[in-house]
Amino acid sequence: MKTVEQKPKYSLNEEQEKKLILREYRSLLRALKDKIKPGDKDILRRAFEMAADAHSSMRRKSGEPYILHPIAVAKICVEEIGLGVRSTVCALLHDTVEDTDITLQDIEREFGSEIARIVDGLTKISNVIDSSASQQAENFKKILLTLTDDPRVILIKLADRLNNMRTLDSMKREKQLKIASETVYIFAPLAHRMGLYSIKTELEDLAMKYLEPDTYKEIAKKLAETRRDRTRYINEFIKPIKEKLEKNTFDFEIYGRPKNIHSIWNKMKKKGVTFEEVYDLFAIRIILNSPPEREKEDCWKVYSLITDEYTPSIERLRDWVSNPKSNGYEALHTTVMGPRGKWVEVQIRTKRMNEIAEKGLAAHWKYKEGSANENRFDKWFQQIREVLYNQDADSVDFLQDFKMSFLTEEIYIYTPKGDIKMLPVGSTALDFAFAIHTAIGAKTIGAKVNHKLVPISYKLRSGDQVEIITSNKQTPSEDWLSFVVTAKAKAKVKEALKEEKKKVADEGRYTIQRKLEGMGVSMQQANLDELVQFYKLHSNLELFYQVAIKNIDLRELKEFKVIGDRIEYPRPVKIVQENKIESHTPASSSNKQDTELIIFGESSDKIMYHLANCCKPIPGDDVFGFITTGKGLAIHRTNCPNAPKLLANYGHRIVKTKWAKNKEISFLTGVRIIGMDDVGVVSKITSLISAELKINIAALTIEASEGLFEGNIKVYVHDKEELDELVNRLKDLSGIESVERYDTEDLPGNAAAQK
Repeated sequence: MKTVEQKPKYSLNEEQEKKLILREYRSLLRALKDKIKPGDKDILRRAFEMAADAHSSMRRKSGEPYILHPIAVAKICVEEIGLGVRSTVCALLHDTVEDTDITLQDIEREFGSEIARIVDGLTKISNVIDSSASQQAENFKKILLTLTDDPRVILIKLADRLNNMRTLDSMKREKQLKIASETVYIFAPLAHRMGLYSIKTELEDLAMKYLEPDTYKEIAKKLAETRRDRTRYINEFIKPIKEKLEKNTFDFEIYGRPKNIHSIWNKMKKKGVTFEEVYDLFAIRIILNSPPEREKEDCWKVYSLITDEYTPSIERLRDWVSNPKSNGYEALHTTVMGPRGKWVEVQIRTKRMNEIAEKGLAAHWKYKEGSANENRFDKWFQQIREVLYNQDADSVDFLQDFKMSFLTEEIYIYTPKGDIKMLPVGSTALDFAFAIHTAIGAKTIGAKVNHKLVPISYKLRSGDQVEIITSNKQTPSEDWLSFVVTAKAKAKVKEALKEEKKKVADEGRYTIQRKLEGMGVSMQQANLDELVQFYKLHSNLELFYQVAIKNIDLRELKEFKVIGDRIEYPRPVKIVQENKIESHTPASSSNKQDTELIIFGESSDKIMYHLANCCKPIPGDDVFGFITTGKGLAIHRTNCPNAPKLLANYGHRIVKTKWAKNKEISFLTGVRIIGMDDVGVVSKITSLISAELKINIAALTIEASEGLFEGNIKVYVHDKEELDELVNRLKDLSGIESVERYDTEDLPGNAAAQK
């Protein structure tokens, strides 16, 4: 597997360490100097001494004294998030209860109940978690429960995660993958939702550095190589704008800022373009020093001056000045056509807006007094609180619903009276109905969007005005779950369906009771568990329900053994074949030696595995093993679309995996080629693949239209090296525009990975 560059080995002696710790602590105090009131130095010193003493024998993986981590987290809280003294105390103590002998009672005695409550929110759950749920998901749920009472918990947690990501080099590769995946899956979107944009972009970039090291290095290298050209272009672009702003006596700052590596990569993937074709590699930011009453007016004046100079792209105007995001973000964004035909994004903000954009939630509170938007965060917390306390799904489902409902961008929907509701992108008319009131949602039969009748599954767009149509005869149905996206709507629909199910299931309960009594045994939980397991269901309720609706007729009960008051299904004896490896050879090479994966973990024997259908790994790909339920080990690429979710939610089921050297086996994969539709192009391509590179072609489809062709070719290769050579050689052919690997689910071969 690929490795990420390691830092030089840690080599400080005890005396040097003490000086380093003291230096970092003093640096933290300096960062806090404007916020320290009389008596604060004493509380900070006591927190530092308690943490230093508790962690005195502990070291980080890099070899550094552990206390450097809480100090670094505290500094991020102060310098990058803008938190104060009490949050600094919590950050210094955030790992003491989890990792040392200090208890919450000790912290409460020393620092009071507020700090103890925040530290409790930051402490991971230590009790045993159900093995089907991820500890991280459970842990996250607990943090969110505390978040709704005190958002400082999540801000300190983000600072903790940022420091862990900055120091991830010294961790083992599988730990790097798990932590980076959790970061990109939950923590970066959460930082975005909290309005901490610079932290969000750094978390995404750091996660990409470990999840896709090659791509990360390649884009970073290209950004470095083009820095001089970009600077020259930015200066050329800014010059006329600067002159106009000065002429109109604005007090302003103006500068260019490159996009982060992760967002450039996303654009390249989404639009299918190369680095050179990403049009807005940088954004120009204008920050105005305007009094509160003139902010909106000044932003629009500046917009007008810019669009007088450069032509704007109308569909790229984003007005978050009139309608701020629910995380408090305010700005005007526009994309204009700059010199030499290049698109440039321009962001216009005031100093106050900029501080909210940089420091998010913490700055939002600073400016909260007298603001019309003061309850936007409070509304968001209220929605989260509602969902959390009504939540009975397992933690992983909860985490997925939370991510979909609360961590995506929002759209603005108007009620018939003109009130605004904010919903996540992708919300339907039914989500809107539940956002108004649960009782309305449950009775919804249709909606009018902008006065036109639409079905309840209609996807809403920002600015729609929606009127809900209800009927007292309507009840929620199972298919509603396939199109609602908000956590509130999902939870309420599930609740209603469960109630309905319970009524129907009562009949099934009596049927099972009669059958069991007829066998001479009682309806105790152990017997129900045996039946639930036998019928592969997930709960007693599901068993009763399936019996009630006649999907299960209990005919198999006669095969069960009765042992005292218990029933037991006779289980077949398993015959274990040692060292059997699944083969992935095409028919033409079925007599060749099997391939294998070397598994690092508790057992280093060869084990059964299959290649995940979602990403089709081949030897040489950076991969990990995922233990599925009932289907052995699934092998996924680390950049598989499903990897972040699997690594973030099921860390305990991940196995370190690497390929054994074996050139005998061929693996099915695919390449997509786009180029000029020229005479003989297909012949050139097939001749290169079959005759020159001696690679077997499994299938080939070519579609030509308006002078361009797109070809999809399925080929058998031995490893990634061979595939890379094929891609590079195809790119060298004249008239070929782009060549990329694709891994579609319709490639024949391996079964898809199942949870």
